[in-house]
Amino acid sequence: MKPSIIPIFILALSASALSSCDDWLDVRGENIEKEQNQFESYKGFRDALTGCYMTMAGTDIYGQRLTMTDVENLASLWYTSSSDKTRQPLIYQLSNHEYDNDEARAAIKAVYGGLFNTVTSANVLLKNLDEKGQNITSAKTRAVIEGEALAIRAWCQFDVLRLFGQLPQNATKKVSLPYSYTTGITEMPAYLSYEEYVEKLKADIEKAESLLKDNDPVFSSTFEQLNYVGSDAEDEYMYYRQSRLNYWAVRGLHARMALYTGDTKTAHDIAMDIINARGSDGKELISLSGVTDLQNGYNGLPSECLFYLSKYNLEDYANKALIGGNNQQPREGNYYITADMLSQLYESLPGATASHNRYLNEWNRTAKNPSGDICPVLKKYWYDRSKADDDALTTKLQIIPMLRLSEIYLIAMETTTSLTEAQNLYKTYMTSCEFTQYTPFASLDAVRAEMINEYRRELFGEGQMFFVYKRKAAARMMWNDKAVTEDNYILPLPSTEYNPDKK
Repeated sequence: MKPSIIPIFILALSASALSSCDDWLDVRGENIEKEQNQFESYKGFRDALTGCYMTMAGTDIYGQRLTMTDVENLASLWYTSSSDKTRQPLIYQLSNHEYDNDEARAAIKAVYGGLFNTVTSANVLLKNLDEKGQNITSAKTRAVIEGEALAIRAWCQFDVLRLFGQLPQNATKKVSLPYSYTTGITEMPAYLSYEEYVEKLKADIEKAESLLKDNDPVFSSTFEQLNYVGSDAEDEYMYYRQSRLNYWAVRGLHARMALYTGDTKTAHDIAMDIINARGSDGKELISLSGVTDLQNGYNGLPSECLFYLSKYNLEDYANKALIGGNNQQPREGNYYITADMLSQLYESLPGATASHNRYLNEWNRTAKNPSGDICPVLKKYWYDRSKADDDALTTKLQIIPMLRLSEIYLIAMETTTSLTEAQNLYKTYMTSCEFTQYTPFASLDAVRAEMINEYRRELFGEGQMFFVYKRKAAARMMWNDKAVTEDNYILPLPSTEYNPDKK
């Protein structure tokens, strides 16, 4: 049974309630006075770290906006029409990159606040590790908690960069951003150039890796073993490593960051390191899971997640937005695509609609709108509760995929300099998709072109495609007739946030 972890320390400030500069700074530490007794025991540090993950899973960031809905609208993935300008204005505004309208401004402000809320939670934890870390008697455990806190800060600061920062290559519009180490309302983080920011980000990731290396339980037990707490467990809090930023998840974040910033060799080397890694039992650390997971109705592909967020009430709101289930109709306020869009999603793989398991299992292809038109809806976050036991609910179904092995394969294929390696990786990847009728690549350029299609269909609903377009400075997005400009890729900082670049 999964351990009961009740968070005591969590910054509960709602980003949507922020209305002034002082309010905005409150994101950096409203509850400082609660620290005095919070960190007098190991349990206090555990609860603080749990609070960080709970904040990450808030619907204003990774619980919804930065995975399922808003960030996918930025990539023009969800269907929208001219009538949505008044009927569903947020979907329309984000899809058309109209950031100055009220609904878009409120959504951007909520995302920014949610990210820095999480960063501040991690910063408070890190500060107290420096001051009171001796209250954790195990050096290995202390290293793991510090490594995870650093990784949480890096994860969120990376997405600040990807959303609000300049183009990672050939930028003509320069943007400086705050990399926050602050914990209190009297502190203002320094605003850094792109290059300075990336150095801070890289330093956090590398320090997290060094702390987790050999100390993380994934070095002594497999992911599968850690998903079940035995009666003789020395510390049950160190289980369920896929729902935490474990060592291999941080390595994956490093690969994702390296690819985004143009360090393709590092991205490739780390991706291959993960793919070739072995667990404590000498077997593959983790395997592509498309066949077995989808057969079991685990639509988020949890078995191949290097990191997921566990969200007990995921079903309550995800299905209201995405529908996802069988024999249900999209209605106003839902996110869906058209039958033509689904066909176009797979058109680079002729014949895929007959056997490709993502096409067959990840989409409800019979859903219709009230007018009777087919409107496929995403099933990635949908599950049949009646068929799940408690363990499956918490580790297989009520999850938000944050980083999967499939993405690591895409990174490796995009960055490899060997066509033979690309072909071998693609064969393994496509076996997971149960599609064998693909045509071998003729060149590395062909590999890289197809990877864009793979990112779009494989990670649909996971919040990555906008960043693929951005790092490539794509002038067009699929399903968007408008040209995309450099400005469209840079979300404006909220008006209540200090912006040294604003004249």
